[in-house]
Amino acid sequence: MANKAGKYEQGALFSADVLGRPLPLVGEQKDIRYFGTFARNVLNSPDTTQMGFWSINPYVGCAFGCAYCYARYTHRWVLDRQATSNPDHNDMQSARDGMVPWLAFERRIFVKQNAPEVLRRTLRHGSERHLALLKNETITIGTATDPFQPAERRFRVTRGILEVLAEHPGLSISIITKSPLITRDIDVLKRIKRHSALTIHLSLISTDRDLARTIEPRAPTPEARLRALARLSEAGIEVGINVMPVLPAITDAPAALDHLVKSVAERGAAYVNACALRLRSTARARYLPFIEQEFPHLAKRYWATYAFDHKVSATYSARLRERMAAICARHGIPYGRWGASDEREDQSDEMAEQLANGEQLDFDWNNSSS
Repeated sequence: MANKAGKYEQGALFSADVLGRPLPLVGEQKDIRYFGTFARNVLNSPDTTQMGFWSINPYVGCAFGCAYCYARYTHRWVLDRQATSNPDHNDMQSARDGMVPWLAFERRIFVKQNAPEVLRRTLRHGSERHLALLKNETITIGTATDPFQPAERRFRVTRGILEVLAEHPGLSISIITKSPLITRDIDVLKRIKRHSALTIHLSLISTDRDLARTIEPRAPTPEARLRALARLSEAGIEVGINVMPVLPAITDAPAALDHLVKSVAERGAAYVNACALRLRSTARARYLPFIEQEFPHLAKRYWATYAFDHKVSATYSARLRERMAAICARHGIPYGRWGASDEREDQSDEMAEQLANGEQLDFDWNNSSS
């Protein structure tokens, strides 16, 4: 591949023998730039991630730009290493020194171009990791950034990863996305499903198009995600809905949650999970000013909750869980399940919170009825 000249080292991600070579610009999209990287490892163990499953993230950074995204902190570490390793790379220097971290996360995206090849080597039949994954351990794709974000339409890294996984029967695989682009790969998803456990976690926090556009300005519309849900379900692929995060006093109205659950139930969703908003410090720096601008009447209460912590109260979380369970029961859809790729239903809340990855606004619902 011509741009292998762009290899360089970045901790555990990049090969040590290519340190110092220039980082290639592999694509541009309006105000977004994509940089090619060559990963040394793409399958992160539970010990590394501190989550109860293996994870794969084909991209570092995400163009969807959701105001609440918790994964922004991971991008800053990568950007710092990139800029340090490439002192003559003007774009990296300006992104690190002149662009606020939350914006760099959305506008400077790193593409792990060789991820499928690395994964194929890692999962060679009989290898230590291959054998571990045959013991009912789950691989989750998209724990930090969306694997079907706009970059995937061009670079097809996630597609390549799925092709590799389709070569290995007996695995347990889950995919987290909010993009209808996943329907492009229904053919390979079907191949995986023949021999492995497969679950898609489709993220949807509101069916209100205008509200969603405010909160998730570059993400696919709710209607597009609902169409994707229907297509995947019709193809016989299990799809659960992640209502994550629930934004206190913004997306948690009983009627809004009821409409969301009703909509996904009608289109074949297998189950629903939900978790309240959590904010790490980097996400907080983006989200709280966003609240001041878009929802000024809530700013004081959000700042009071998140200025020195990153979670809402246990009372709020418990009430949300009770409300969602009641709504889901009304529409005949299971709540608090993780799907075919992981049948440990008693751990579904714990796993949902690990993916929300932060902590939680002690708001009261105006209407406490279910």
